[in-house]
Amino acid sequence: MELVCPAGNLPALKTAIDHGADTVYIGFADDTNARHFAGLNFNEERAMLGVEYAHVRGKKVYVAINTYPQPEIYQRWTEAIDRAARIGVDAVILADIGLMEYATRVHPNLNLHLSVQGSATSYEALDFYYQNFNIKRAVLPRVLSVAQVKKVVEYSPVDIEVFGFGSLCVMVEGRCILSSYATGRSPNTYGACSPASHVEYIENDIKLETRLGGVLIDSYEEHEIAGYPTLCKGRFEAMDNTYYALEEPTSLNTLEILPLIKEIGVKAIKIEGRQRSPAYIKTVAKTWSAALQQLESGNYQTKDEWNQALNDVSEGFQTTLGAYHRSWQ
Repeated sequence: MELVCPAGNLPALKTAIDHGADTVYIGFADDTNARHFAGLNFNEERAMLGVEYAHVRGKKVYVAINTYPQPEIYQRWTEAIDRAARIGVDAVILADIGLMEYATRVHPNLNLHLSVQGSATSYEALDFYYQNFNIKRAVLPRVLSVAQVKKVVEYSPVDIEVFGFGSLCVMVEGRCILSSYATGRSPNTYGACSPASHVEYIENDIKLETRLGGVLIDSYEEHEIAGYPTLCKGRFEAMDNTYYALEEPTSLNTLEILPLIKEIGVKAIKIEGRQRSPAYIKTVAKTWSAALQQLESGNYQTKDEWNQALNDVSEGFQTTLGAYHRSWQ
């Protein structure tokens, strides 16, 4: 299976390539991608250097243009597609139907992948995108069980890519507007689920508070590690208890079911984390490359050192199989 790793900057891209990634996915430095944070992402020059670095080594680069444009600034998204085609990327990852129509019409030779932000969870949906826009691949949302993924793969007209590791979103990607209530900026249009401009860390005599758009998300004792304030991962008082009401901070890790993922026909494993450091990229690329190589050898067994390495860079320092292991599915 193809190992698709994230990169938020050129050093991270090179690190991913150098440590075993088959493909790196990036975004441009604006709201056309779903990791729109200051200091992150690529301008055209840096993207071109990244594509050249990957292609010389026989690797690929995909560009995520996976937010939804608004009418008054629609041209910014079409220009991003033009830019991706101009620098010779191997595919663009799109969610918006209008952008797919534009890309198909203006750049007919450009490979299109359906983003996880497109929220397609059935083979009927994938067939629609294939018939109308000739997509080559789809990234499935992290809400399906293995049995459900298997059914999609069985009938899908295109290759399927699934997330194998990284921060876990409890919502159906592309449909969450939760943080927009706190910040006024929708992650589906602005490109950031908790924009840094609305984040506050407030230290008082007792605790460290994290706020998003003025909303108290969490508070930490001196011995606790303060996480980035994301609304769905905050601790709230409910029914006389204080707990993670929606989602406890944790990362997806599918190493233990990797043979099953391959068996059902998944073509690519995607790693989350374009907002993470080159050190994170090195750890996940090296670990997952080793696992996939052993999988191909036909004698796969999850190693403790792999899980330990991934635990060390996981959200909340813990991992889960997420929806993949739903026993009732």
